Amino acid sequence: MNDGHIHTPYCPHGSDQPLEAYVNRALTLGYSSMTFTEHAPLPPSFIDPVPDQDSAMRSNDVEDYIKTIHQLKESYNSDIDIRLGFEVDYIKGFEDEITSFLDDYGDYIDDSILSVHFLKTGGQWYCIDYSPEMFKEAIDASGSIKELYDLYYQAMEQSALADLGPHKPNRIGHMTLIKKFQLLYDPPENWYHSASLFLDTVKKQGMSLDYNGAGAKKSYCHESYPPLSIAALASSKKIPLVYGSDAHHPNQLKQGYSELKQSFIVR
Repeated sequence: MNDGHIHTPYCPHGSDQPLEAYVNRALTLGYSSMTFTEHAPLPPSFIDPVPDQDSAMRSNDVEDYIKTIHQLKESYNSDIDIRLGFEVDYIKGFEDEITSFLDDYGDYIDDSILSVHFLKTGGQWYCIDYSPEMFKEAIDASGSIKELYDLYYQAMEQSALADLGPHKPNRIGHMTLIKKFQLLYDPPENWYHSASLFLDTVKKQGMSLDYNGAGAKKSYCHESYPPLSIAALASSKKIPLVYGSDAHHPNQLKQGYSELKQSFIVR
């Protein structure tokens, strides 16, 4: 049992439970390995569009985060393989700052994820998974839900192709996050085509996918990121799928796992 996407108390919008609580819960669940992938600090010149500006960890917490996880590795060395990582946001136009962060801390990274949470449309940035209200604002700003989905998959394509240096994450995070509010806002008819074309880029770049169970537990999603149809297509293309709980609390470890096609998951 491997979980490649776990958050920590260093996440300002997550739980204040200590890291040991995550590890002990993972051991109870039979985990053999776990990767902590805290939200990397956003680029210094980027302004977080969510009201509390709490989308990512603070820059001055990074070194403590690294030190604490190294201590955990030593303490639990005989029990579980603990890996240190980050969930890095790809934000178009901020590639140099993202690369600078990865250059500074890449030597400490065991495993990491590259995700898209932020889209710019109508001259403003939106966090597409923050709330139904912000998602609706993004739809209105872009002109239609089709345009917003198209913008998302353009950003996903750019993230996979971006030159972010030698420490660029090799796993794409929750590639259908744009569908988080699909039960409120019907996805456009072309979403599957856009997602399937993106898989070709993932394959060409030699990247893997975060097979994320969190969406299955979201009130307006009720499916994994990606859903079964895309996961099956990715598997047929021999793209590695790595389970991720996307836990922001110890009790969320292994969430959505039973809803996934487990034979697709890389062990």
